Amino acid sequence: MAGLFAALLLRQLGWTVDVFERAAVELTGRGAGIVTHAELCAVMQAIGLDPTKDLGVAVSGRKTLDASGNLIATFACPQVVTSWDRVFRMLREAFPADRYHLGRELHRIEIFPSSVAVHFADGTRAEADLLIGADGFRSSVRAHILPEVQPEYAGYIAWRGLVDESAFPPETRAKLFDALTFCLPPNEQFLGYPVAGSDNDLREGHRRYNFIWYRPASDEQFSDLLTDESGHTHSLSIPPALVRRDVVEDLRDAARKFLAPQLQRAIELTPQPFLQPIYDVASPRMAIGRIALIGDAAFVGRPHVAAGVTKAAEDAMALATALRQIENIPAALQAFELARIEIDRSIVDRGRELGLYFRPEWLSAEQVPRATQHHTPHGVMSEIAILDFLRVPAHNASSFEN
Repeated sequence: MAGLFAALLLRQLGWTVDVFERAAVELTGRGAGIVTHAELCAVMQAIGLDPTKDLGVAVSGRKTLDASGNLIATFACPQVVTSWDRVFRMLREAFPADRYHLGRELHRIEIFPSSVAVHFADGTRAEADLLIGADGFRSSVRAHILPEVQPEYAGYIAWRGLVDESAFPPETRAKLFDALTFCLPPNEQFLGYPVAGSDNDLREGHRRYNFIWYRPASDEQFSDLLTDESGHTHSLSIPPALVRRDVVEDLRDAARKFLAPQLQRAIELTPQPFLQPIYDVASPRMAIGRIALIGDAAFVGRPHVAAGVTKAAEDAMALATALRQIENIPAALQAFELARIEIDRSIVDRGRELGLYFRPEWLSAEQVPRATQHHTPHGVMSEIAILDFLRVPAHNASSFEN
């Protein structure tokens, strides 16, 4: 999505833009739920999309349940929660199909004084004035220009899933689809909320329930979780269909032990939960010559901040603004980096702070009180997926003009 945000903004400025996607098929069903922010909506409006029209499900606040299912705390926080699919489809449909190329895996990059050329694994080549690496935390572009930057495992993982609203018993549905719902087992965190159903269906009874459950995993446990039925251990992540059956059954057993009964149902009803390892990525640079890194290619903040898509959108906006204001491309990219690098770094730092209590054995004596603070119902409900911590003013999308 970072690439599509940048592509659409640059097209508004008169640039000719091509998007080269590594995947051979259209991207769908990735990332599950997204908590939206005003900054994301501002960038969507700047590219001519209407975030007020069927973007997602409006929730009025948050609540925390104990392991018995009792309501122990509430917090008023109106937000719109949506899905990765919904935002991606809005962006994808706004971009010309003939400029969106699937199945192009980056092989190498050539840098010239006034252009950049990319060579793809299929033997094709493209040359342009500017290359934007918007290819996620496994970024091939970053690997070429900053090979020393590698994802750092955070010591815990997240289990995620989507459940059709109609699968829940009515009494459970009534307790889950009105808010962001938390449950806080020791050194763990469960969060669930409603999102649109298939084909962006927002009708009551046709939505889906999105959950994410953070659980510690030592290096040895992590390696086991990434090992499939055949004994092959995958690098960085594992495709959902290859997660072993005994691993999924262990997850369901843990849900019965540690989660509120309403939330246990979400785990039980998910045919194939998928495993998301939690990583940090922090690049020392976001621009080198005529090459820029945006979104997760440059910085990956942990999901607690819920800023991944918003960060991508604001990176793209800052890049487009710099290129509009400064004619010299390398100079414009340096201005873009200056505008964004500290903001993006603060998002990574905030994610690390909010994740302190997942690995208590890693904590120093002075970190224990902070970690405890972040694990109280009030602390969690007032901090997760809220961007008020940013001290650096976000880029004002309303200032962007054609």
